[in-house]
Amino acid sequence: MSALALELGVNRVTLYRWVGSREKLLVEVIWSLAVKTLRNEVKRSRRTGSERIVAIVGRFVAATLSNSGFARFLADEGELAMRLLTRRDMDFQPRLIAAVQELLEEEVAAGRMDLPAELHDVAYTMVRIIESYIYLDLINGEPPDAKRAEAILRLLLR
Repeated sequence: MSALALELGVNRVTLYRWVGSREKLLVEVIWSLAVKTLRNEVKRSRRTGSERIVAIVGRFVAATLSNSGFARFLADEGELAMRLLTRRDMDFQPRLIAAVQELLEEEVAAGRMDLPAELHDVAYTMVRIIESYIYLDLINGEPPDAKRAEAILRLLLR
């Protein structure tokens, strides 16, 4: 925060007043990148129904895992990353759940998919699956894997 305040030409107190805390700033920066990535994947999608959702979310996971900045953040501050991005009170996870729910709602409303569960619950479960495969290394030492996440998401949505 000191380096950022210096670069912006403000003192740290002003910077903290603007952003609240380092953690809130990190969440906002990461969310801005995540939502941009998700929107790009939505634009790229040519599929429909559950395959559209799996493709979008799977590519989102792959893009996240291939991002060098995010990889470094996970390597340097993995526990912080998990805390900031997987807890409701930090506001990243609820926004990601809402974005996934919106994708589900679009497909259901268009009649291209029928899910016998509350869409919010499905979106929550999908996000937890996403998280488990992005943080696989931190959770159990296995390499993160977007393809494995896609396979499980496909099972969930069939």
